[in-house]
Amino acid sequence: MKMAIFHSRKWLSRAFSSLTSTPLRVCVVGSGPAGFYTAEKMLKAHQEAEVDILDRLPTPFGLVRSGVAPDHPETKIVTNQFTKVAKNDRCMFLGNVNLGSSVSLKQLRDLYHVVVLAYGAESDRALGIPGEDLKGIYSAREFVWWYNGHPDCRNLAPDLQSTDTAVILGQGNVALDVARILLRPTAELAVTDIASHALAALEKSSIRKVYLVGRRGPVQAACTAKELREILGIKNLYINIQESDLCTSPVDEEEMSKSRIRKRVYELLCKAAIARPVNSPATGQRELHFVFFRKPDRFFESEKKNGYVAGVHFEKTTLKADSGLQLAVETGEFEDIECGLVLKSIGYKSVPVDGLPFDPDRGVPNSRGRVLRNASGNDVLLEEGLYVCGWLKRGPTGIIATNLYCAEETVASIMEDLAHGPLKSTASSPKPGREGLLHLLDDRTVTVLPFSAWEKIDSEEKTRGSIKDKPREKLCSWEELMKVGFE
Repeated sequence: MKMAIFHSRKWLSRAFSSLTSTPLRVCVVGSGPAGFYTAEKMLKAHQEAEVDILDRLPTPFGLVRSGVAPDHPETKIVTNQFTKVAKNDRCMFLGNVNLGSSVSLKQLRDLYHVVVLAYGAESDRALGIPGEDLKGIYSAREFVWWYNGHPDCRNLAPDLQSTDTAVILGQGNVALDVARILLRPTAELAVTDIASHALAALEKSSIRKVYLVGRRGPVQAACTAKELREILGIKNLYINIQESDLCTSPVDEEEMSKSRIRKRVYELLCKAAIARPVNSPATGQRELHFVFFRKPDRFFESEKKNGYVAGVHFEKTTLKADSGLQLAVETGEFEDIECGLVLKSIGYKSVPVDGLPFDPDRGVPNSRGRVLRNASGNDVLLEEGLYVCGWLKRGPTGIIATNLYCAEETVASIMEDLAHGPLKSTASSPKPGREGLLHLLDDRTVTVLPFSAWEKIDSEEKTRGSIKDKPREKLCSWEELMKVGFE
């Protein structure tokens, strides 16, 4: 496809028209909630700050666009707030700019006074058990990106027709989202912004049984009451929960006394177990099975289709108190669940970049958002001018609003460092900032998409969606997104 390269110099004059001669140059990498909240707080905290938000995708908003379930439109309203930030005269969104291949972290640090990394966690944790590479096994992230139209997973094409059973490993909100999409009537999904390729596959799906499997018990289930209530409320869905799994120990009772959320989740599960019909599910009725106290031991291969998963071999577990936590320990008893689709919802993982201190287990070492090069005893070495926010800072936990408080803390650290920390002297020296970055990207013929390009994509998606009575019809390929952005 032929495409005119977006020459950044054409909009430099507009970009700098309202700025002071020596603004504080701030670069935020990542345009999800953590990135936009950081930009918003930075613009309010420092009246002479110029903030540039970079993202490797042509589209902004990160997991609000590609992670929030299509049947949760109310959660996506926050993009209206982020749009106001992007249109601030002192802010600019630059899409299709990849940290690493388009520009290095070292170059960004040379160009800006402050660099805040908020690019989240775009990889997955592995179980590390035999058979994990069999076909038919996916991470929940991949599946979520597939049905949300993320261009990286447009061609995932999970086979939903060759099996009637799916096993989801994990019982957090993402696991419940995935189960709900598999089990919810497609007529209800058709009026959402779910990707068309996903809707077409779900309409032909043979999946009738979904097992949500957790290592620990119902008291330790990681979901929220709102998400659980929603999936339990799916019309004509057969819910199966073994009442024996709902027996609690004194330690369980203590946990619930300290956590209203855990108590409410447990109560909802108990209510669903009691309300279950005595009879078996009707022919063709969709089923949701909550399975507790099971740890995946290995995946086994189909005898009919070489290289494909045919089920999961589980070891039963029991709970053991350790330092105030209840951990799942093996019992030596095993059982199998046959299935042709496995979705691993066991956690996201951040990806390191050159020049960023990184621990594979703990992520980026930081103190209130300040990236640490080294910390031993009282000797703390800071990466001056380098900060983190969001999942990269605290791990893949929390809801969208959690990033608001996370950003407030990181921006507070930046302002402290500007007032009487390592940034106080360097911030007074001019930095090339946006102008330098745009020249660099221009020289590398990187096609940059500004926020106005996203507005064209947004308008086109809404127009296409209106034809199908949907809020939007997502453009799901890199080629389409780039083409429409430049029309």
